Amino acid sequence: MRWFVRGDLDGFFGLALDNLVQILLIDTLCRGVLGFPNELIYQRVMPGVAVSLLVGNLYYARQAMQLARATGRTDVCALPYGINTPSVVAYVFLVMLPAKLAAQAAGDPNPVEAAWRAGLFACVGSGVLELTGALYAERVRRATPRAALLSTLAGIALTFIALGFLLQTFARPIVGLATLAVVLLTYFGRVRFRGGLPGGLVAVLLGTALAWATGLLRDQAAPAAVGLSLPQFCLPQAFAIDWSQAATYCSVILPMGLFNVLGSLQNIESAEAAGDLYPTAPALAVNGLGTLSAAVCGSCFPTTIYIGHPGWKALGARAGYSVLTGLVLTLLILTGTLSYLAWAVPIDAGMVIVVWIGLVMTAQAFAATPRHHAPAVVVGLLPGLGAYAAFVMKCSLRAAGFGVDRPLGQAIELALQREGLFASGAFALEQGFIFTATCLAAATVGVIERRFGLAALWCGLAALLSLTGLMHGYQYLPGDTVLKLGPAGPWAAGYALMALIFLLARWLTVPTDEPGHDA
Repeated sequence: MRWFVRGDLDGFFGLALDNLVQILLIDTLCRGVLGFPNELIYQRVMPGVAVSLLVGNLYYARQAMQLARATGRTDVCALPYGINTPSVVAYVFLVMLPAKLAAQAAGDPNPVEAAWRAGLFACVGSGVLELTGALYAERVRRATPRAALLSTLAGIALTFIALGFLLQTFARPIVGLATLAVVLLTYFGRVRFRGGLPGGLVAVLLGTALAWATGLLRDQAAPAAVGLSLPQFCLPQAFAIDWSQAATYCSVILPMGLFNVLGSLQNIESAEAAGDLYPTAPALAVNGLGTLSAAVCGSCFPTTIYIGHPGWKALGARAGYSVLTGLVLTLLILTGTLSYLAWAVPIDAGMVIVVWIGLVMTAQAFAATPRHHAPAVVVGLLPGLGAYAAFVMKCSLRAAGFGVDRPLGQAIELALQREGLFASGAFALEQGFIFTATCLAAATVGVIERRFGLAALWCGLAALLSLTGLMHGYQYLPGDTVLKLGPAGPWAAGYALMALIFLLARWLTVPTDEPGHDA
């Protein structure tokens, strides 16, 4: 097999564009949500992104060539690899933003730096989990129902990814809806534009043209004058965090790292189903090394093995598309060209691709699980919706002036409750919602299958997590609610009662139909 074939060019445009949208997303969230200055973004964060993309893409290309030589085949396709979208969103909104707000509340003169350090810590944690994932991934996957794993991730995808950017799409409808039509046409309609232009590229070009033509970018500041940006050694900063908040970070890092490992494992299996059998352990390990290299060089954002290997293979991509993606994006970032690209191509031009990713991940939670487990998937989605509701409420309250002269507190809960909105439930659900979604969805699968003892075990685990405060324990800061370690007593008791009811179900109930089937 040759290093470069015609199909590698098609594969490159698809994979590079996918990663470029994630890079623009990082740029937008770091500036718009976290308030990062250009120096921090382009001199420290982005060079780390470049290193992580180069490490993984070059390895997976080499792995594909080794497999081709070992088997004598010429149709081997490298594993697609890049920035992990759910982790980008989760770490920005669930780790870095809370760290910034906590630093502000504590009077830290540089809360942005605190947010960046918290992101580095999260990225290191994710990398360690991914690196060691080959040792435990298969056992965890066997023990946890697929509905629980996929629905928990879908809860993040549906809210913080799809819904958040869907609001921006409808806030700027000319750009948003036009590009949405292109994405729906090519990705869901399964058609291609004449001339072989990738649908994602057409969407970005059309969105960019419309954004400039409608004056959306008329008042945009000039691009940052960034020259050569070489990676810096940033590992010490990853551990210069507020350790009192470490448990809060871990309640996000642990489940997100686990999902990254299991998702990568499933994508390796998908490649095997398409005819490319890659050894699991090194593939997962290099994914972890890519994430660790990101953190060591200043990026807060993990990498992953992408879904869609069969699609890249069907395009004719082999090994070269992975090499091209790594090299081109690295040069784009390290030479400072990215700042000009971020200025010229607004996130509005590519945000519908992110919406599409969220939709696909949500749909997969239903499509890849047994039909009769659909109620469990819905249950697993709800905690993510609750966490997003808490996020929206707190953003609205801060915009109304709370958190500065008027601190948040129980008076706000009571005022909202009089209007029929139980904010206390949303704030409790927000803390450790990934654990909550997994436990509730897995317990629901146990009930559907009439394995009531297993359902009780998952509720018992939820009770233990609540006793530690990793689930539902929260406290007020002036402008935020954050995790509070310590017994979240009412919730622990509630889960214990659920476990007891499930344990007694064998003697207190009688079946009305065959287990695991529609009534």
